[in-house]
Amino acid sequence: MKLVRGMLCGAAAGAAGTTALNAVTYLDMVLRGRPTSDTPEKTVEKVAEVAHLKIPGSGEERKNRVAGLGPMTGLAAGIGVGAIFGCARSAGLHPGPATSALLAAAAAMAGADGPMSALGITDPKSWSVVDWMSDIIPHLAYGAVTAALLRELLPARRA
Repeated sequence: MKLVRGMLCGAAAGAAGTTALNAVTYLDMVLRGRPTSDTPEKTVEKVAEVAHLKIPGSGEERKNRVAGLGPMTGLAAGIGVGAIFGCARSAGLHPGPATSALLAAAAAMAGADGPMSALGITDPKSWSVVDWMSDIIPHLAYGAVTAALLRELLPARRA
């Protein structure tokens, strides 16, 4: 039961962290006037192709489905990473606040950027410093919020 609680608390923390990540990303778009990234949609298209899955519909209807599925991959990654960290915390792993935040940020980046890189959607080696900052800063917000909420929901027990 302890791991189930950890998973659920972690999923909630990951959802909160994902909200923070999205807020920082949207703020960046507002401040710099930059467009939204199309890499999540490209990832959905590539996964469907590789897995031999058909996304239903045609034309605008299909395009809208892909546009909806793209952000859902980010939600799944953020909630999933949170759930894993919640299980780890409920199992007794209690790194300090900064370490927890950095580990959660790194795991979320790997969960989001890893598949895109493996599928050839993006190549982080070709990213500029601004591109890296646009990815790192929102993920740090994710890590900070996820780790802080996990500490509150699953406090370390003292012996």
